[in-house]
Amino acid sequence: SYYGMLHAFYRKSLIIRHPEMNLSTAENFLQMLKGEAYTPLEATILDLALVLHAEHGGGNNSTFTTRVVSSSGTDTYSAIAAAIGSLKGSLHGGANLKVMDMMDHLKENIRDWNDDEEISAYLLKMLKGEAFDHSGKIYGMGHAVYTLSDPRAVLLKEKARDLAAEKNRTDEYRLYENIERLVPKVFEQHKGAGAKLISPNVDFFSGFVYDCIRIPREIYTPLFAAARIAGWCAHRLEEITFSSKRIIRPAYKNVCPRTAYVPLNQRKDS
Repeated sequence: SYYGMLHAFYRKSLIIRHPEMNLSTAENFLQMLKGEAYTPLEATILDLALVLHAEHGGGNNSTFTTRVVSSSGTDTYSAIAAAIGSLKGSLHGGANLKVMDMMDHLKENIRDWNDDEEISAYLLKMLKGEAFDHSGKIYGMGHAVYTLSDPRAVLLKEKARDLAAEKNRTDEYRLYENIERLVPKVFEQHKGAGAKLISPNVDFFSGFVYDCIRIPREIYTPLFAAARIAGWCAHRLEEITFSSKRIIRPAYKNVCPRTAYVPLNQRKDS
């Protein structure tokens, strides 16, 4: 589909490589994307990334979307399409793209990647909403569930170190490590004593890994979907085989302040 997009939108050559039975899923992905120009380490780390992204419980946004939509009695195609719509969001499947944009920005604006003081000062500017996208966020850091560490990030970081060495990008990898080490201190400095613990999530390192493998950024989120569809399907099967067959319908409470009702004939254009 990626080469189809390049051909249709940019008139590039249409390259279609077929999967080979003797290759793993990760090897076939790389073979169809790049031909035979991939290393064993690239295949190993991509295989790990696919496994780490395949399932993450029923509470993550896209999987919960799958369960909610499936509970309505709709078909599999509609349920998975809804999950993909959720995954597209920058706070979910598109998070590693935000990390890559952020890291591009940091690499351009930090002169010495090993200067803790310079890095910390710029991270603090980001937390104050004075740099990068002015959101006050440091992407790839923190998780809704994990506090001490994201085990997926721990595993991916270990392999990312080896991959960085193979690709002569160790200096860049050290910048990631420096940011990982300094963010908790900067976060506490910004939020004050008692600030929650913060650590990197899987998105912090996954974009760097994909970039080292030379996977185009347009494929990052589709690659996430290709892995997570295993989890989506498992949760859908569980949902549609419940004996109760009940639709998921959470209660909703509006916490906005009450506003006085103004009759239509008394309203004025603001």
